[in-house]
Amino acid sequence: MIGLLQRVSSASVIVDDRVIAAIDRGILVLVGVERDDADAQAERLVERLLGYRVFADADGKMNLSVRDVGGSVLLVPQFTLAADTQKGMRASFTSAAPPQEGERLFDRVVAIARASYGLVQTGRFGAEMKVTLINDGPVTFWLRCAPREP
Repeated sequence: MIGLLQRVSSASVIVDDRVIAAIDRGILVLVGVERDDADAQAERLVERLLGYRVFADADGKMNLSVRDVGGSVLLVPQFTLAADTQKGMRASFTSAAPPQEGERLFDRVVAIARASYGLVQTGRFGAEMKVTLINDGPVTFWLRCAPREP
Protein backbone atom coordinates (compact mmCIF):
# COMPACT_ATOMS: atom_id res chain seq x y z
CA MET A 1 0.00 0.00 0.00
CA ILE A 2 1.28 3.42 -0.92
CA GLY A 3 0.66 6.77 0.74
CA LEU A 4 1.91 9.94 -0.91
CA LEU A 5 1.89 12.27 2.08
CA GLN A 6 1.98 16.03 1.55
CA ARG A 7 2.12 18.60 4.33
CA VAL A 8 -0.46 21.23 3.43
CA SER A 9 -1.70 24.63 4.51
CA SER A 10 -5.02 23.66 2.94
CA ALA A 11 -6.48 21.08 0.59
CA SER A 12 -9.85 20.17 -0.89
CA VAL A 13 -11.60 17.66 -3.12
CA ILE A 14 -14.25 18.63 -5.66
CA VAL A 15 -16.62 16.12 -7.29
CA ASP A 16 -19.27 17.25 -9.79
CA ASP A 17 -18.44 20.93 -9.14
CA ARG A 18 -19.09 20.48 -5.39
CA VAL A 19 -16.56 20.52 -2.56
CA ILE A 20 -16.91 17.18 -0.78
CA ALA A 21 -13.94 17.56 1.58
CA ALA A 22 -11.70 20.40 2.75
CA ILE A 23 -9.02 20.82 5.39
CA ASP A 24 -6.74 23.54 6.64
CA ARG A 25 -3.34 22.75 8.15
CA GLY A 26 -2.59 19.06 8.03
CA ILE A 27 -1.71 16.32 5.58
CA LEU A 28 -3.16 15.33 2.24
CA VAL A 29 -2.50 11.67 1.52
CA LEU A 30 -3.01 10.07 -1.88
CA VAL A 31 -3.57 6.36 -1.20
CA GLY A 32 -2.76 3.62 -3.71
CA VAL A 33 -3.66 -0.02 -3.11
CA GLU A 34 -1.49 -2.75 -4.60
CA ARG A 35 -2.54 -6.24 -5.66
CA ASP A 36 -1.22 -8.17 -2.62
CA ASP A 37 -2.22 -5.63 0.02
CA ALA A 38 -4.37 -6.69 2.98
CA ASP A 39 -5.69 -5.25 6.24
CA ALA A 40 -2.20 -5.43 7.77
CA GLN A 41 -0.88 -2.93 5.21
CA ALA A 42 -3.84 -0.62 5.83
CA GLU A 43 -3.17 -0.66 9.57
CA ARG A 44 0.57 -0.04 9.14
CA LEU A 45 0.01 2.78 6.64
CA VAL A 46 -2.35 4.62 9.00
CA GLU A 47 0.09 4.16 11.88
CA ARG A 48 2.85 5.70 9.78
CA LEU A 49 0.68 8.53 8.41
CA LEU A 50 -0.54 9.66 11.81
CA GLY A 51 2.90 9.36 13.40
CA TYR A 52 5.16 10.57 10.59
CA ARG A 53 7.04 13.67 11.71
CA VAL A 54 6.53 16.34 9.05
CA PHE A 55 5.81 19.47 11.11
CA ALA A 56 8.42 21.71 12.67
CA ASP A 57 9.03 21.85 16.42
CA ALA A 58 10.14 24.98 18.30
CA ASP A 59 13.67 24.51 16.91
CA GLY A 60 12.48 24.29 13.31
CA LYS A 61 13.15 20.54 13.04
CA MET A 62 10.56 18.19 11.53
CA ASN A 63 9.82 16.42 14.80
CA LEU A 64 6.04 16.70 15.08
CA SER A 65 3.30 14.55 13.55
CA VAL A 66 -0.14 15.63 12.37
CA ARG A 67 -1.44 14.35 15.72
CA ASP A 68 1.08 16.46 17.64
CA VAL A 69 -0.03 19.67 15.92
CA GLY A 70 -3.77 18.87 15.88
CA GLY A 71 -3.84 19.04 12.08
CA SER A 72 -6.39 17.48 9.78
CA VAL A 73 -6.03 14.49 7.45
CA LEU A 74 -7.46 14.30 3.93
CA LEU A 75 -7.30 10.80 2.41
CA VAL A 76 -7.78 10.55 -1.36
CA PRO A 77 -7.88 7.25 -3.29
CA GLN A 78 -5.30 7.33 -6.08
CA PHE A 79 -5.31 4.25 -8.32
CA THR A 80 -2.40 5.46 -10.46
CA LEU A 81 0.07 5.36 -7.54
CA ALA A 82 0.22 1.59 -7.96
CA ALA A 83 1.28 1.86 -11.62
CA ASP A 84 4.36 0.15 -13.02
CA THR A 85 6.29 2.81 -14.94
CA GLN A 86 9.51 0.87 -15.51
CA LYS A 87 9.13 0.31 -19.25
CA GLY A 88 7.78 2.20 -22.21
CA MET A 89 5.78 5.40 -22.32
CA ARG A 90 2.53 4.11 -20.87
CA ALA A 91 1.93 2.90 -17.33
CA SER A 92 0.85 -0.66 -16.59
CA PHE A 93 -1.64 -1.23 -13.80
CA THR A 94 -1.12 -4.96 -13.29
CA SER A 95 0.33 -4.29 -9.83
CA ALA A 96 -2.76 -2.34 -8.71
CA ALA A 97 -5.47 -4.05 -6.70
CA PRO A 98 -8.70 -4.84 -8.55
CA PRO A 99 -11.26 -2.02 -8.04
CA GLN A 100 -13.46 -3.87 -5.53
CA GLU A 101 -10.49 -4.82 -3.33
CA GLY A 102 -8.95 -1.36 -3.75
CA GLU A 103 -12.15 0.25 -2.52
CA ARG A 104 -12.45 -2.17 0.40
CA LEU A 105 -8.90 -1.45 1.54
CA PHE A 106 -9.20 2.30 1.03
CA ASP A 107 -12.36 2.21 3.16
CA ARG A 108 -10.40 0.20 5.75
CA VAL A 109 -7.68 2.89 5.83
CA VAL A 110 -10.37 5.53 6.36
CA ALA A 111 -12.08 3.53 9.14
CA ILE A 112 -8.80 2.91 10.98
CA ALA A 113 -7.78 6.56 10.68
CA ARG A 114 -11.15 7.81 11.93
CA ALA A 115 -11.14 5.35 14.84
CA SER A 116 -7.72 6.49 16.02
CA TYR A 117 -7.83 10.17 15.00
CA GLY A 118 -11.04 12.09 14.47
CA LEU A 119 -9.93 14.84 12.10
CA VAL A 120 -10.21 12.81 8.88
CA GLN A 121 -11.92 13.67 5.60
CA THR A 122 -11.88 11.79 2.30
CA GLY A 123 -12.17 11.91 -1.42
CA ARG A 124 -14.55 9.52 -3.19
CA PHE A 125 -13.35 6.17 -4.54
CA GLY A 126 -13.90 5.84 -8.29
CA ALA A 127 -15.02 9.43 -8.77
CA GLU A 128 -13.51 11.99 -11.12
CA MET A 129 -12.00 14.32 -8.52
CA LYS A 130 -10.36 17.70 -8.65
CA VAL A 131 -7.83 17.93 -5.81
CA THR A 132 -6.48 21.32 -4.80
CA LEU A 133 -3.74 21.88 -2.28
CA ILE A 134 -1.21 24.31 -0.99
CA ASN A 135 1.83 22.15 -0.25
CA ASP A 136 3.57 23.69 2.75
CA GLY A 137 7.33 23.55 2.27
CA PRO A 138 6.97 21.83 -0.13
CA VAL A 139 7.06 18.66 1.95
CA THR A 140 6.14 15.37 0.25
CA PHE A 141 6.96 11.80 1.31
CA TRP A 142 6.28 8.53 -0.51
CA LEU A 143 5.46 5.85 2.08
CA ARG A 144 5.03 2.22 1.10
CA CYS A 145 3.86 -0.61 3.34
CA ALA A 146 4.57 -3.72 1.31
CA PRO A 147 3.18 -7.16 2.08
CA ARG A 148 5.65 -9.36 3.94
CA GLU A 149 7.33 -12.02 1.88
CA PRO A 150 6.43 -15.61 2.95
